[in-house]
Amino acid sequence: MNAFITAAGAYLPGDPVGNDEIAARLGGVDERGDRLRRRILAANGIAKRHYALDDRGRTTELNEELAAAALRSMLDDRGLAPADLDMLATATTQGDLLVPGFASMVHGRIGGGPMQLLSAAGVCASSLAALDAAVAKIRLGDKEKAAVVGSELSSRWLRASRFNSAHNGASNGGGGDADAHFLRWMLSDGAGSVLVEPRPRPDRPSLRVDWVRTVSLAHEHDVCMRAGMGADASPAAGRTWQDMGSAAAAEQAGMLLLRQDTSALGALAEAGLKEFASLAQQGLIDLKRLDHVLCHYSTNAFRDIVFDRLASTGAQIDTDRWFSNLETRGNTGAASIFIALEECWRTGRFEPGQTVLLAVPESGRFSFGFAHLTCVGPEAAQPVPVAVPAAAPVAPVHRAAPAADGNVFARLDAVWEDFERRLDAVPVMRRLADGESTMDDYLRLLFNLRQQVADGARWISRAASNFSVEYFDLRSAAIGHAAEEHRDFMMIERDYAACGGSIEAIRNGRKNIGSEALSAYMFHAAGRPDPIGLLGAMFIIEGLGTGKAAGWAAQFKEQLGLRDDQVSFLAYHGEADDDHFAKLQAILASPRVDDAAADAIVSTAKVVARLYALQLEELDNV
Repeated sequence: MNAFITAAGAYLPGDPVGNDEIAARLGGVDERGDRLRRRILAANGIAKRHYALDDRGRTTELNEELAAAALRSMLDDRGLAPADLDMLATATTQGDLLVPGFASMVHGRIGGGPMQLLSAAGVCASSLAALDAAVAKIRLGDKEKAAVVGSELSSRWLRASRFNSAHNGASNGGGGDADAHFLRWMLSDGAGSVLVEPRPRPDRPSLRVDWVRTVSLAHEHDVCMRAGMGADASPAAGRTWQDMGSAAAAEQAGMLLLRQDTSALGALAEAGLKEFASLAQQGLIDLKRLDHVLCHYSTNAFRDIVFDRLASTGAQIDTDRWFSNLETRGNTGAASIFIALEECWRTGRFEPGQTVLLAVPESGRFSFGFAHLTCVGPEAAQPVPVAVPAAAPVAPVHRAAPAADGNVFARLDAVWEDFERRLDAVPVMRRLADGESTMDDYLRLLFNLRQQVADGARWISRAASNFSVEYFDLRSAAIGHAAEEHRDFMMIERDYAACGGSIEAIRNGRKNIGSEALSAYMFHAAGRPDPIGLLGAMFIIEGLGTGKAAGWAAQFKEQLGLRDDQVSFLAYHGEADDDHFAKLQAILASPRVDDAAADAIVSTAKVVARLYALQLEELDNV
């Protein structure tokens, strides 16, 4: 099952505050502190931001109220009410209270009915951790409407009164403790929210969530952004703010200042680029094919480091594809990425077919979050068609490039179109398309697929062993793919048994003549030196997953009244193969696919397409 972002909302409290107004709003500074303020503002590029503070520096709203306002904005965008939600995932650096969790407070604020809650703690990347949890529950089929909100009320940490103790520097918010003053002129307040559903919305484009990845490198780095401890690099028993006897004592000791080790920010940028490169090596990101990049960063200096490092690798940087509203919305921590996404959503920046990368570095102790989205049109929300006219075949949804330039993608697309025509003519597939499938059709399909699928990981492993050092990346990819696929046949067995079939019968079954031919060819091709042609086989097989499997699962469920546990194999591949196909696209677009490799790939794709169709034509013919 897929997951889609179908609505977005944001809330920024009060009127925009310009650079010359900050000191008056947060509290004055001395001459040295003002020099520091001007230097930091010149570097970060922020011109306006919002605070939940009045002109006398008094808090006007709670953090939970900011989150609730962003959620209501998102729900209005979708035409829903809080009672329609069945999950709420929140992200913030610090809620209004120590206990209970922030999600509980936000739920109480917006109302609605019973729902699952998640309070993601952390700093900036907690927003994508919350999104990851919501997407997972939607994909599992456990939830129908999951709201995600990132919210920050940083201004309470930034007022001059926190900087006035003798321990923390000169009075009246002086220039002492530059690591604390750095964040004072960086952070501001706001909230952003998105809605995740299992289907696109019918009235406007949605964003399919292709994948979300979060990673911590805390095992390699000391604490960078922190509050609640002294000047030590790491906390120690007896030396945190809770050990000081009172909150007043902790504040007097400077432990309640929000600090950042600015000397570590260069290393944060380098680590983030390494994580980006790792995703690219896995085939999950292709910078040349990204239409939009929304990257959260605290300062334009951080952005410039990223651009410089990417340019040094030879990457072509089109800055028009990179979006940030840091200058006008400020740095709102965990809320920033959703506030940026909401602005793009509201202004119609995304068009169907375009791809979007969300990137969030977190300095707390070096964490990173990434998400890849694809914009889909509202027509994708319509029910799966029950018939496909032979005269007007549907273009493959996994098309990787325009078909007009004669490259490997265009040639493979032509193979796919011919393959689709053959599939449409297969009796079991034709009955499914006509809404006339039977339980016998489904059981026979599972029985016959199982015999060939059981060989899949074996021929992939053989291919891996035959790649030379020159193709080490393909060898690694094949080994990883084999590990993911080696139990797929067991999933088919479980579906077969759940539909009343005999486990013993399916395990003792024989391949039909089409399956015999397909498996024999695959082992033969995998046994060749550097079998790069097998990328053509993967194009067909993974293409079935990303382009057909989910639709087949939905049709069998509807026509036969099946449960999720009876179509798990097809449903799983309808989801998982999107990831696999993204990796395949990146490999096909790489320089290693020269003319000779392209010929081998296309030739293999033609053979596999014909033999796969033969396998379905010859059900039970052993």
